[in-house]
Amino acid sequence: MMDPTTDNAGSSGSARSSLESLRTEISKAVVGQDPAVTGLVVALLCRGHVLLEGVPGVAKTLLVRALAASLELDTKRVQFTPDLMPSDITGSLIYDARTTEFSFQPGPVFTNLLLADEINRTPPKTQSSLLEAMEERQVTVDGTPRPLPEPFLVAATQNPVEYEGTYPLPEAQLDRFLLKLTVPLPSRQDEINVLTRHAEGFNPRDLHAAGVRPVAGPADLEAARTAVAKTSISPEITAYVVDICRATRESPSLTLGVSPRGATALLSTARAWAWLTGRDYVIPDDVKALALPTLRHRVQLRPEAEMEGVTADSVINAILAHVPVPR
Repeated sequence: MMDPTTDNAGSSGSARSSLESLRTEISKAVVGQDPAVTGLVVALLCRGHVLLEGVPGVAKTLLVRALAASLELDTKRVQFTPDLMPSDITGSLIYDARTTEFSFQPGPVFTNLLLADEINRTPPKTQSSLLEAMEERQVTVDGTPRPLPEPFLVAATQNPVEYEGTYPLPEAQLDRFLLKLTVPLPSRQDEINVLTRHAEGFNPRDLHAAGVRPVAGPADLEAARTAVAKTSISPEITAYVVDICRATRESPSLTLGVSPRGATALLSTARAWAWLTGRDYVIPDDVKALALPTLRHRVQLRPEAEMEGVTADSVINAILAHVPVPR
C-alpha cells in the first residue's frame, strides 16, 4: 500500500491529516504492522468492523488499544472466554427490589469502539450475539431494540483456528466484518526494536506514559466520511469490482465465492483508500490494494485445494492477475 498524503482542501484535508496522525500515535506503541493500522483507519471511514488474526503475542490487542487511545471515543474491552454469555455483551434486565421493576443494564457493546479480544475462544452462540449490533447498530433485549452510539466499530482479535480451544466463526459472522487483517510475526529488525523499547521501560499497559494521545475525534470522522462519500467511481471501476467477485464464484478452488455484499464492501474500501491517498476518484490500484483484506474471509476453499496448500489469498491473487484491468 502507498503512504497516504495530505492536502489543504478545507475540512476534508484537515480530517485526512488527523486520521493520518493516527498512524504516528499508534507507532509509539506498536512497531511495524502498517497494513493493519491502515486497515483500521479504512474501517473507520467505511463504518465497518475489523477482524485481526495472528498467533498469540504479535500485538493484536495492543494495536486496537493504541487506536482507541488515539481517538476521542469511548471504548470498552471484552475478553471472550468459553463461559461468556450473550447477555455479558449486550446487557440484561435487572430486577430492582426497591421499585419492584426491571431496569436495563447496558452491556459493554454500548460504546464507540468495542475490542472483542480472542473472539474465537467463545462458542458460536455467544459470537453471534454481536450480529445484530454489527449489522443494525442496535441490540434487542426482551423484545426492545436499543440503538448503539455512533460511531460504532467492533475490532475483534482471534488466534488461527488451528489452535486448541478455538471455535471457527460462522460464515454469517465473518461476513459482517468489513476487513480481515492478518498480523504476522515481526521482521528481525522490528523485533529488535520491540525488545529495545521494553529494555528502555516501555509498558504496554500504560499507553499514556508511552506518549499516545488523542489526535482525532467524532467531528474528524464525520468530515472524513462525508469526503469519502464524494469520491467518484467510474462505471469501469464498478464493473471491475463485479468481475473480480464473480470470478471467485467460478473458481474451481472455492466452494463459496464473494457475495454482492462483499462486492459492495470492496467498492467502499477502495473508495476510502483513494481518499486517504489524496485523490477524489478511484483507480484499479485502489481495488487491488484492498482486495485481499476485504475478500479473504468471504470465500471458502474446497477441502482438496486446502490439502494441496492453496490459500484464500493465493486464489484471490490469481484472480486479480487474470481479470482484465480497465484502462
